[in-house]
Amino acid sequence: MAVSPADVKKLRGKTGAGMLDCKNALIEADGDFAEAEKVLKKAGLAKADKKSGRATNEGSIFTKITADKAVILELTCETDFVAQNDTFKAAGAKLVETVIEQGLTEVTDVLTNQVKDAVAVLNENMAVKRLSVMPIAATETVVDYIHGGGKIGVLIKLACDSAETAAKAEVKEYGFDAALHAAAFNPRFLNKDAIDAKYIADQEEIFTAQALALGKPEKVAAGIVKGKMNKHISQICFVDQKFVKDDKISVKQAADQAGKAAGGSVELLDFIYFQVGEDK
Repeated sequence: MAVSPADVKKLRGKTGAGMLDCKNALIEADGDFAEAEKVLKKAGLAKADKKSGRATNEGSIFTKITADKAVILELTCETDFVAQNDTFKAAGAKLVETVIEQGLTEVTDVLTNQVKDAVAVLNENMAVKRLSVMPIAATETVVDYIHGGGKIGVLIKLACDSAETAAKAEVKEYGFDAALHAAAFNPRFLNKDAIDAKYIADQEEIFTAQALALGKPEKVAAGIVKGKMNKHISQICFVDQKFVKDDKISVKQAADQAGKAAGGSVELLDFIYFQVGEDK
C-alpha cells in the first residue's frame, strides 16, 4: 500500500528511525501507525542484540530522592555524543523513577527492557551498569550532586537528632557541600571503622618496613608508623579529610558546626560515589 510522506515523517519523529525504515514499517503494518511503531521497535531490539558486545565506556549518572529512599544509577553507552542526547537523559530519568516506583534494588528485566526501548531509538549499545538504593529514616536526610555533566554522581546521608533538624537549611547546605567534597576527592572510606582490617595490617607492615630501613630502633619505628597511619587515615577517610570549603577543619568538624547552627546534631552517616566507567 502507499503511505504518505507526512506519515513517514511523523513516525520518524516519534521513533528516530530512518525514513526508509519508517516507510517500510508503515507498508508492513498496512498503514497502522501503532503497529508500524511496533515493527520498528522489534527491528530496533534485534539491532540492540547485535550491538551487545560493543564497549559502553561512556554514559551518565542519574539520581532521584524521595521521602524514604534515594537511588543512584549508572547508565552506559558507546559515545559521549549519545550520553548528552535528550533521549538518553530521558531514559536515565525514567530508569531511576522505575527503581523507586517498583522498589527495585538490582538490575531486572524491567530495567533492561526500558534500556532496549532507548537503544531502538538511539541505535547504540546501552546498559544499566549498576545501581544502589539508600534508605532514608525520618531523622535522616540525603543530598545528591551530579558533577561534570553526569560523569560523577554522589549521594550523601546525614543522621540528625530529630526530623526537624534534618529538614533545616543549614543541614541541607552542609550535605550539599559534603557532596561537592566527595565529588572532588573521592574518599575511599567513610571512617576508620569502615576500613578493612587487612588493609590496615598491610599498610602498617609497609610503614614499619620503611621505618626499619632507615635504621630506627623498634620503639622509635613504632612511633613513626603510628604517625604515618594517622596521616594516611586522615587522607583516605571522608570524615577525617580537610573540608573542601575550609581546610582548617575536617569534614566531621564541619558537620558538628552545621548541627550547632541548626540547633541540633548532624553526623555524616554514609555516602555513595559513582563515576562513569570506573571498575568497582
